Amino acid sequence: QVQLVESGGGLVQPGGSLRLSCAASGSIFGIRAMGWYRQPPGKQREWVAAITSDTRTNYADAVKGRFTISRDNTKNTVYLQMHSLKPEDTAVYYCQFTDWVGSDYWGQGTQVTVSS
Repeated sequence: QVQLVESGGGLVQPGGSLRLSCAASGSIFGIRAMGWYRQPPGKQREWVAAITSDTRTNYADAVKGRFTISRDNTKNTVYLQMHSLKPEDTAVYYCQFTDWVGSDYWGQGTQVTVSS
């Protein structure tokens, strides 16, 4: 049974920073790709960022230049460093892993609220 456990969410003022973490536990056949998604209040879930096994990264236009995704393969962990946060970044953030046999795993979500 694979579980993804997220941490690092919270309340932050506009312009502030947060770092999200997501660690996988259990039997997983190596992690091919890792990513972050978010679901703003009243809206659908949207893709935020992704990182491949060879550390190529890609970002949604809304977060490009402000967010950085990284991974630690020794810990089966992915991070999302968020800077210059805006109220529109308020959402529940979810991590997502894809392993080498094509299975997808999701975290339980962590709330990020950007407000003064």
